[in-house]
Amino acid sequence: MHNLPLYQVDAFTGTLFGGNPAAVVPVPDFPSDALMQDIATENNLSETAFVAIRGKGRFDIRWFTPTTEVRLCGHATLAAAHVLYHSGGKDLKKLRFTTREAGTLVVTPQATPGTYVLALPVDKPKKTRASKKIRGALAGIKPVEVLEGQDDLLVVLKNERQLRKLRPNFHVIEGLKKRGLIVTAPGDEVDFVSRCFYPAYGITEDPVTGSAHTLLTPFWAKRLNKKTLTARQLSKRGGELTCELRGKKVRLEGQAITYLAGQILLDRL
Repeated sequence: MHNLPLYQVDAFTGTLFGGNPAAVVPVPDFPSDALMQDIATENNLSETAFVAIRGKGRFDIRWFTPTTEVRLCGHATLAAAHVLYHSGGKDLKKLRFTTREAGTLVVTPQATPGTYVLALPVDKPKKTRASKKIRGALAGIKPVEVLEGQDDLLVVLKNERQLRKLRPNFHVIEGLKKRGLIVTAPGDEVDFVSRCFYPAYGITEDPVTGSAHTLLTPFWAKRLNKKTLTARQLSKRGGELTCELRGKKVRLEGQAITYLAGQILLDRL
């Protein structure tokens, strides 16, 4: 029998049962892709992060949804940093995560316990047309603007009320030629609000999506003419972030809290 540690962390929230839950599995070396996918499918969370320690403050990281591996995931990186920091790394000023396709991600613990700043690469939005499929995905709501990034489509609505009332067509979203659909609007109490949908990856609506804010932040920074913005994701669980556009990086500040610690009992590695 082989055992692997397993943590579940609520990311981008300071309270249990909020934010976006992620599983974190520290490993000496990555097991097979098939086993990591099986574990992520069994966890059935939006992402499971597998983290291999490579030296003091240096780690390799990979992320899996219930159906596939993804290029970049913000909230599960924040969750991984939280686990590693509280598992003996409290002397670390920075935690560096090497990824397969998104470069090196740096997480900086803050003075406030459970608070971190995550630096992610900017994804610059480019204007595109509001296709029939996109309009169908919005179930009748007319978009103000449509843009696209490296991974996702970004749709801008008129106001927060429209976004809260949105009941998207997941079948249509699943057929879009992107990872998923981000829908955003000006916020009533924060600078901007958003909702994120990834049915093709086994996630109908993601609770809080760090990677989506690499596209949202440069868009709203230009629209509102400010570098530091407050954001709220309007999922059922909800989550709040402070976003800062700094050169080619987006810095996301958020909290994390551990919900569960246990072991995975395996008959193979």
